[in-house]
Amino acid sequence: MDRREIAALLAYIGRLDPRTIRTDQGEARDQLAQWHELLGDVPLITPHGWDIRVAARQHIRTSPYPILPADVARPWENYRRDRLARHSDPTPSADPDDQAAWTAELAGIRRAVAAGTAQPAQARAITSGHDGIDPRLEARLRQIGSCIPPAARAALAPYRPARAAREAAVAQGRPDALSVRCEWCLAQPGEPCRRRRIGPDDGVRATAPRATPHPCRLDLAAAQQNQPIEQVQQRATV
Repeated sequence: MDRREIAALLAYIGRLDPRTIRTDQGEARDQLAQWHELLGDVPLITPHGWDIRVAARQHIRTSPYPILPADVARPWENYRRDRLARHSDPTPSADPDDQAAWTAELAGIRRAVAAGTAQPAQARAITSGHDGIDPRLEARLRQIGSCIPPAARAALAPYRPARAAREAAVAQGRPDALSVRCEWCLAQPGEPCRRRRIGPDDGVRATAPRATPHPCRLDLAAAQQNQPIEQVQQRATV
């Protein structure tokens, strides 16, 4: 706000609370200078929900004490924090190789959101099973069958042997061993089995994940799926 807007605000507050009126010219000048110094970066009104007169009127309505600049600055800071908390940075239109331009555009958008001249940009969540899902997204998910495309899944297989073995077993109709708890190494459902590393003193020094589950875990998974173990073992050797 400039000095004229500060003067208009003080006149508005004086009509609501006569205790803030300064009849002495020197005191009025000092009051104007003080409020301008403290509230010079606070706008009078913004296009998106901020009006300093509303904040002043709310304080006068709810507090028995004369209003101070801090009583207006606090709601403004809360307004800024709330807008930035609801804002998700959109992808800038600047060239990503131009770091200075990229950063300047992000900072400019944030300043506009905090100042109330632009609305917060909120990230859209990917949803499923609800009305209103993007038909293009739904068709794409049906096409690839998974959030990981088949080509990417195949490329990741050497680095995720346990996961690759699990997916291969399910694809071949064999039971999912990782769906049950391993009674040998105590691996929880969803976790790969682990092998023990024995030290010279016959003590367990460490464990390491196995690419394949322990046989007892496979037996338990087969039993839960009511499949004969001979059939499971025959499929595993194919």
